[in-house]
Amino acid sequence: MKNETELSVLEIDRIIEMAWEDRTPFEAITFQFGLKEQEVIDLMRREMKPSSFRMWRQRVQGRKTKHNKLRGDGVDRFKCSRQKQITHNKISKR
Repeated sequence: MKNETELSVLEIDRIIEMAWEDRTPFEAITFQFGLKEQEVIDLMRREMKPSSFRMWRQRVQGRKTKHNKLRGDGVDRFKCSRQKQITHNKISKR
């Protein structure tokens, strides 16, 4: 489990990206980076502008897809079905 001070710039960017994604639960961030939900919130508060942080908090607060326990039984993945299985999670070209 990494401490917040041990994260690289790329890892911080990826955590912020995952936190903004609607379908990525906090448990996925914990699984991949070892940060609990409160640590993600603290990181977002520290790394974002205050207005952006408030917008993000308003967006994710109570959102069912951000917490595994609130998700429906049919949702069992961390990412959209259209995302590729390669690095950087790029969506394939159509």
